[in-house]
Amino acid sequence: MLDKEGIAKRIAKEVKDGYYVNLGIGIPTLVANFVRDDIEVEFQSENGILGMGPFPFEGEEDADLINAGKQTITALPGASFFDSAMSFGMIRGQHVDLTILGAMEVAENGDIANWKIPGKMVKGMGGAMDLVASAENIIVAMMHTNRAGESKLLKRCSLPLTGVGCVTKIVTNLAVLEVTEKGFKLLERAPGVSVEKIQKATEGYLVVEGDIPEMQL
Repeated sequence: MLDKEGIAKRIAKEVKDGYYVNLGIGIPTLVANFVRDDIEVEFQSENGILGMGPFPFEGEEDADLINAGKQTITALPGASFFDSAMSFGMIRGQHVDLTILGAMEVAENGDIANWKIPGKMVKGMGGAMDLVASAENIIVAMMHTNRAGESKLLKRCSLPLTGVGCVTKIVTNLAVLEVTEKGFKLLERAPGVSVEKIQKATEGYLVVEGDIPEMQL
């Protein structure tokens, strides 16, 4: 199975030259550390940064330079800073090529729940609503099951939704899956993980066609 860095490393292979990419809080923030050196990518943070780099080394942090999750980051040469109105104008105007988000649940039809657990206080949905409503290419980075071993890839989400029918692809610690009209289509297995294990860990309908290759990280 993959750890969080392994998930981020696999998602980094989905980032193409010239892409503008928004990274959500959690595992997605690690993706910037694994993008190929021979391509040019602009990472956007909804709090008003275009041109984020990887996380800083210990001792080199700048407390005034943070992402939307309030983590210290680096800025690449040529990076720009702007207000939230401009940032969300970019998002709502569909100028972001790829959005990478974490999730608590994803349904087989592409619904996503990633902002609220009933009974727990939260400040609000934040920018996730705008991201899922505007983006055409959304990849979710998540663990396949929760701490109790229950599937997080469901027939229908049980938590309050962030977006409806918007997720295109999911990368978990067990597999890479594509959201299709039939359900979750299994594309790749994590190293050492069997198709049977993935089937047992997936509540939603899993489409398995032919031999499923292992991920190449």
